[in-house]
Amino acid sequence: MLTIAHLSDIHLGQVHRRDGGKRARRRAEQVMAYLNALPGPLDAVLVTGDLADQGLPEEYEQVAKVLTSRHPVFICPGNHDSRAPYREVLLGEASAETSAEAPGEGPGEGPINRMHRLPGADVLMLDSSIPGQHDGLLDEQTLDWLDEQLTTGRTELPALVAFHHPPVELHLPYVDEIRQFGEEGLARVLGRHPRVAALLCGHSHTSAATTFAGLPLLVAPGVVSTVTLPCEGGRGIAFDHPPMLAFHVLGDDRRVTTHYRALPL
Repeated sequence: MLTIAHLSDIHLGQVHRRDGGKRARRRAEQVMAYLNALPGPLDAVLVTGDLADQGLPEEYEQVAKVLTSRHPVFICPGNHDSRAPYREVLLGEASAETSAEAPGEGPGEGPINRMHRLPGADVLMLDSSIPGQHDGLLDEQTLDWLDEQLTTGRTELPALVAFHHPPVELHLPYVDEIRQFGEEGLARVLGRHPRVAALLCGHSHTSAATTFAGLPLLVAPGVVSTVTLPCEGGRGIAFDHPPMLAFHVLGDDRRVTTHYRALPL
């Protein structure tokens, strides 16, 4: 059995009522403090994108400090992230600007995809961001990488696939306009790999559970804010809701059970 904490959309650097980004950082620190104080261990903490708000190097310096944990932390980019500073600050990799490669070919330009091997499962963190846009896409390079990773290695173990943008409508008008498109390609790859147990994402700033390609699609709530349904009224985004996170438990039968937690304000 594996237990994984899942949070998303911490948006460090986001200025709320001219507070200099203190509110966003305080909420993210509260979630991490809660996880670090758990009496039992976690197998991993997943953060599915929008780590920074404007994609600035100084925001990623905050991210590196805030996401420090006694548990392994796995991350992927979102639409508010910027690949080059993300790579430099969080991954210690040279950007296209500082590499000797031709423009457009450096490591700062391509998608950031990572495989993480846990004792009983593989976790694949994919980059669904499109530089300069808010909607998402898993491009051919990413889909080929995903297909290869699922085909080779520990194929007898289950896998969890995580990314930022949900590939389906969640009936949140603003979010649905900037969801992940071109989802047919992802569905084709998943159809070849029954070892995938579930899909994990963020972006929508709401706790949600649905299906995609016959698999559970589990959406982490936003730490910085909550997007509300039309029936709830208001402006569609709430800043007075508590920060939330999800716990995913992957059982020996490969069933994924999700528990959502709201932390006190």
